[in-house]
Amino acid sequence: MTQRSEMTRNGAALDGNAMAGDLREIFAVDVTAARYMCAGCRHTDAVATLMLWNQVPGLVARCPNCGDVVMRVVRAPDRVYLDLRGSVRLEVPLEGG
Repeated sequence: MTQRSEMTRNGAALDGNAMAGDLREIFAVDVTAARYMCAGCRHTDAVATLMLWNQVPGLVARCPNCGDVVMRVVRAPDRVYLDLRGSVRLEVPLEGG
């Protein structure tokens, strides 16, 4: 059974706004303390250990173990683009947790 059919079976599907509270809690913390897993080599460590290059148009964070790009951050005048394609997951510690 797909996730979509499971959501429909358990009730009406919600839009992304239903995650607002959870996402606000996650992104209101110091993300450098979060742990990532590199998609290339599966190395896991704190975001603060990534090797950072400040390149136009943004920041490029590479895995210190294999050198693959784990994360990109690009600031535009009215938004921030966060690319996590190089990370299998990002574990964000919550306050009081």
